[in-house]
Amino acid sequence: MLLLKPDPTFYPSAKLAMQAPAEGLAYVATVQRHGKPDALRVVDLEANSPTYGQFVHTLELPYVGDELHHFGWNACRALHHRGDGARVRP
Repeated sequence: MLLLKPDPTFYPSAKLAMQAPAEGLAYVATVQRHGKPDALRVVDLEANSPTYGQFVHTLELPYVGDELHHFGWNACRALHHRGDGARVRP
């Protein structure tokens, strides 16, 4: 029997996310211009780090038009909740 477990890094509410330990890194999708492909960049969030607030790594996509700015988007997020709990398309 297959048992599904929720991703422990996902918080179902903003309140629960705020109670969690602070993140050490942020992964940021960046939209490039001037003919360059999009990139995934990593920001150091450790307050005591010498590179705090700086990009510490960049992974550039191989092709222009890969459109990393759509990362994380799916059909479920395109739905809105009504007061009765039902989800409807905008």
